[in-house]
This record gives sequence, structure tokens and C-alpha cells, in this order.
Amino acid sequence: MSIRIAQLACALVALLATREAVAQDHAHHQMSAPPAKEATENVDHSKMDHSKMDHSKMDHSKMDHSKMDHSKMDHSAMGHDTAVADTPLTPIPVLTDADRAAAKPPAHAHPAHDNTIQSLVVFNRLEGFDSDEGTGFAWEGQAWIGTDLNKLWLRTEGERVSAHTASANVEVLYGRAIAPWWDLVAGVRHDDHPNGSQDFAAIGIMGVAPYKFEVGATAYIGQAGQTALELEAEYDVLLSNRLILQPMVSLNLYGKDDVRRGIGSGLSSAEAGLRLRYAFTRQFAPYVGVVRHWTFGRTADLHRSNGERINDTQVVAGVRVWF
Repeated sequence: MSIRIAQLACALVALLATREAVAQDHAHHQMSAPPAKEATENVDHSKMDHSKMDHSKMDHSKMDHSKMDHSKMDHSAMGHDTAVADTPLTPIPVLTDADRAAAKPPAHAHPAHDNTIQSLVVFNRLEGFDSDEGTGFAWEGQAWIGTDLNKLWLRTEGERVSAHTASANVEVLYGRAIAPWWDLVAGVRHDDHPNGSQDFAAIGIMGVAPYKFEVGATAYIGQAGQTALELEAEYDVLLSNRLILQPMVSLNLYGKDDVRRGIGSGLSSAEAGLRLRYAFTRQFAPYVGVVRHWTFGRTADLHRSNGERINDTQVVAGVRVWF
């Protein structure tokens, strides 16, 4: 019996010790709460450095702005009021009669300037030459007068050797523009030769091909059924704004022999030249160069029978002018 009383006494002592421990623990929690509340109420936000806060990680989607009362906010102290200037920074000039007249449309249609009469004279070659057959003088030029669509052309070329006219021709043509930079021409040509003259009816085309090649092709029908075709092309290589290298080539073909003038059928002759000019002005450009002449086939045979050279090289010097 004394043993059971002793066990009950020990259990009672243990129970009392446990309740005291629990009471001390709750007392600890009740004592720590007030300092946290005091810290929250006494925080001075004016001394906080907000510049180092990372607002990018804040989730604003869960904030309820509907309960915010903006009616008590004083926006007058935020400095949004901007003074409006009474006068513009840049003064507006006073309108004049000329300003009012420029704002009105013209009383009549604007006149076109592409149908006026214009003219141009160009001598591509005015040159002296020195060859195996002697010295001489040669020319090649053209002129036109008219509008952009319709022109009257005058073309001429020839040469004189030892004070005698070796060959010369002149053409009078009507030109009609068929495309930008291209004219269809038709007219007559007169050839002057020491052994006899001849007239031709002419039709051809002339203009500027892509990459600025100046080309021309003209077909001729002459007296006694003589036919001919002349092809030529030249190009300006701009070595500088004033120094220009001009290669050129021309071919002459005939339909039948003309023994009197030393012309054979087929490819009759060819010429290739290379001239270097310096443009002191756009209208005046002296040059030097070299020109090579060839004769072929029946024409070469006729030249041999007359004691003439079939090929020849000339050193030339001249001037290119236009006005």
C-alpha cells in the first residue's frame, strides 16, 4: 500500500511540473509579441533607400486598388501645372500678297516646255592626220533642229588628202523619236567622189544603247540599184571628269560592185579609232589618237589594181566642238 501511494505522489509531482513548463512557454510568446507591433508603428519611411529595391519581382496583379481613396490626394502640390505661353516661341511672319498668290492654283494649265524648237551642232571630229599616203584633213559632224519628237538632221563626213577631196558625203534626214534616246531617220544622201557622185535614199535608226553606247545603222538605196549599209558605234570612257577616251568602229557594206568608185560588193571597208580628248569646257575638247583603215574582198582587189594601199594607219590630232 505504501508503494502505490508513493507512485501516485510521483505522478502528481510530474503532472504539476509539466503544467508549469507549459505555462512558462505561453508566457514567453505573450511577452515577445508587443515589441513586433511597436516596431511596425514606429518605422520612419523617410530614411528608407527605395532606389535599391527590386520592384520587378513584385506581383501587382493581386493588389486591390478598388479600396484606395484617391479623393483625399492633393495633386496641386505635385507640380503638374505648366504655364501656357501667350506667344509662340517662333514668331509667325505676317502673310504677304506673294504668299497668298503662291497658295492659289494657276488660272490656266501649266505650259509644256518639251515641244519648243531646239537645235544642236556637233563636230565629233575636226582633225588633221598623217598617214603613209600623205597628210590630210578629215571631218565628221551632225546637226539637228526641231522638237523632242520631230527633228531635221544634217550629217556629213569626208576627207581631203594633198589638197584634194578624197571623199565626202552629206545627208539630209527627217528624224522621228520612236523611244527615249532613239530616232528613226529617213532622207537622202549625196556622195561626192573624184570619179563620180552618187545619190541615195536613206533610212535608219540612231540613238544611245544601254551602257551609253552611241550607235547608228543606216541603209541606202542608190542609183542603178546600188545598195549599201553603214554601221557605226562609239563610246566615251570617262578617265576623269575632263579626260575622255573614245573608241569607235564603223563598217561599210555594199550590194554590188561599183568599179568606177573602187567599191566591191560585200564587206567593203572598216575603220577603228581610239581618241583621247581633254575637255577644257564641255563645248571644246582637243584630242589626239590613232585610226586604222581596212579594205576587204572585191574592194581590196580594186584598190590593188589602182596602186592604192588596202590598209592604212593614221595618227590624228583635232578638236571636238559643239554649240
